[in-house]
Amino acid sequence: MTNSPYDDLLRLLPARPRLLALGEPTHGDETLLGLRNELVRRLVEQEGYRCVAIESDCMKGLVVDDHVTSGAGDLSAVMESGFSHGAGAAAGNRELVRWLRAYNRGRPPADRVRFAGFDAPMEMTHAASPRQALTALHAYLAAHVDTGVLPETLDRLLGPDERWADDQAIFDPSRSIGRSDAANELRLAADDLACLLDVHAPGLVAAGGRDAWERARLYARTATGLLRYHAQMAGAAPGRVNAMMGLRDAMMAANLLALADRGPTLVHAHNRHLQRQRSTVMLGELRVDWWSAGAQVARRLGEAYAFVATAVGTIRHEGVGAPPPDTVEGVLHAMPGDRFLVAGRELDATGLVPRDSPWFGYLPLTPADLTGSDALLYVRDLPPGL
Repeated sequence: MTNSPYDDLLRLLPARPRLLALGEPTHGDETLLGLRNELVRRLVEQEGYRCVAIESDCMKGLVVDDHVTSGAGDLSAVMESGFSHGAGAAAGNRELVRWLRAYNRGRPPADRVRFAGFDAPMEMTHAASPRQALTALHAYLAAHVDTGVLPETLDRLLGPDERWADDQAIFDPSRSIGRSDAANELRLAADDLACLLDVHAPGLVAAGGRDAWERARLYARTATGLLRYHAQMAGAAPGRVNAMMGLRDAMMAANLLALADRGPTLVHAHNRHLQRQRSTVMLGELRVDWWSAGAQVARRLGEAYAFVATAVGTIRHEGVGAPPPDTVEGVLHAMPGDRFLVAGRELDATGLVPRDSPWFGYLPLTPADLTGSDALLYVRDLPPGL
C-alpha cells in the first residue's frame, strides 16, 4: 500500500486536467474534507495548481478569496460570512482556509492560490435576491462607462430582499415574485448590464485590470442566473423542479469554465454535481433529474476535465452497513486497503445494481459511475464526527 490514496492519481487520468473534480457522496464529513485538503496540498506544492473551488456560494466565496490572498478579515468572521450550506462550520474547511492563507503569505500575486465558491447563491429551499450581484455590477460599470446608459431603477425594482428569499416559494409557485413585472424588468436590466461588460471589455480591462473585470463577469453571471432561476420557480409547468436544478448546475458550470480559463483548479463538490452523466436524486417522493455541472463542463473541456468520484463502505453511526457484493461499493469493499484509488475503466459493471442507503445523507454510486468517472476514491469507513 502507498502512504496516500493520491500517490498515483495523475497517472490514472487520461490527461493532465485543467479542472480536477473530486466528488463526495455526502456533505460535511471531516474524514472526506481531510482527504480533500491532502489533495489540495499535493496539487499546489507539486503540480502547480493555483485555485481551489468548492460547492459554496460564489458571492460569499469572494470574502474567503480576499482573506487567503491578502489577509483581509479575521479568520472566524471569514468562516462565518464566506460560506453557504453551513460549510463554514466544518473544521476541515477552516483548516483549508488557514493553510491557503499561510501558503500565500509573502508570495507574489501571480503565485498565490485563489479560493472560489462556484455554487449559486441559493440553498435547497430558496434563492437569494439578485441585489448584491446587480448593484455590484452596476457600481463597477458606473466607475468606467457613461452612466447615461445604465439603468437607474434597480432599488425600486428589487424591493425588499425578503420577497425573493421566501422558503415556501419552492413548494408554491404563486409565492414567488420571479415573474412579476418588476422581476421581468430586472431581467432586461441585468442582460443590458452584462452586455456592457462585453461591449466595453478592452477599455474596462485597461482601466481597472483583468481581475476586476473577471469579478464583474461573476456578478453578471450571478445576477442573470438568479433572475432566470426565480422566473422558473414562479412557473407551474410540469418538470419545474428539474428545470430549477438544471439552471443551478448551469450556473455552476459557467463559474467552473471561468475558473478553468484562469488556470489549473481543484474542484470539490457532491458527486451528483460533478459526474458526466445525467444526475438523479429523490426529494421525498419526487424524482428529480438534470444535467450536472460536470456534464456541462466535460462537454466543453473534454480531457481537460477529470472527475474522481468518492464512494464509502460503512457509515455505522448513520446506519449504513457493509455494502452488498453486487454493488459498486461492494466490489470496492472486497479490495484490500482502507483508502485507495482505482481507475473506473478497470472495474466491470456487469451484473452490478445500485446500492440502497438507509440514510438519506449518503448517495451511493451507480454502475454508470464506473464508466463516467476517471477514477474512484474508496474510503472503507466514515467514523462519527468529533
